[in-house]
Amino acid sequence: MGFSMRIRDYPRRVVCLTEESVETLFALGLNDRIIGVSAFVERPAEAKQLPTMSVFTHANLKKIADAKPDLVLGFSDIQKDIAKDLIGMGLNVWIANHRTLDETLDYILALGSLFGVRKAAMDFVADLEERLEQAHEFSSRLKHRPKVYIEEWDEPMLSGISWFSEIVRACGGEDIFVHKSSGSLAKDRAVESSEVIAANPDIILGCWCGKPVDVKSFATRTGWKNIKAVENNQVFELDPAIFLQPGPAPILAGIPILQRIFSDFQNTLA
Repeated sequence: MGFSMRIRDYPRRVVCLTEESVETLFALGLNDRIIGVSAFVERPAEAKQLPTMSVFTHANLKKIADAKPDLVLGFSDIQKDIAKDLIGMGLNVWIANHRTLDETLDYILALGSLFGVRKAAMDFVADLEERLEQAHEFSSRLKHRPKVYIEEWDEPMLSGISWFSEIVRACGGEDIFVHKSSGSLAKDRAVESSEVIAANPDIILGCWCGKPVDVKSFATRTGWKNIKAVENNQVFELDPAIFLQPGPAPILAGIPILQRIFSDFQNTLA
């Protein structure tokens, strides 16, 4: 005798502990299912009107439980304690841990299946894949691929995480610390000032999680004034709401920003 399973109903009341799930659900036409979000949510703008129930490392457990969600969505081992507490309260929780662009696309497909909108998810992923292909075509036309230092934090200095590094490379940059980008823990991506000086990047992308980037401070670091990026005013502040979430934003909004920076850099060499 065969076995079959039928999902009686898909989640209709969802709390999103991080930004990428919010943007993805909006893109899939599921925004009416979201009943709570992170205080850090920025995209899309209308999501900022939803009730806030968490920050990245902390959550208002009572507020979440009182909202009676069918499902709570989170991200990474950093939220494991939140997940444990919510599960202990009898709630359904899914913590994703995707780190690369391919894993991000798989995450979107998984959400589509989880909510019964697989076709919409497949269409969305196809659009994102096309944008990535166009980025690769753009990069192939660059005469010079700039060496890029991605800085996610200043003290200690942390280089770019996997998906950030991948987006930079897709657009034509060469991440000087690509070998560190796959580190799952922040400490795996720690770098020394001397390493940046030795690599002498053409461009510096500052994207600090939780505070504004002090662009002028790079020139005051010991030994940094002669780094090409500093010397030629190629130090840029990027929005963490775009680049530091493992969702659609790095592709949808990040690619045009990087292409503009890298195109302008080509013009400085003319």
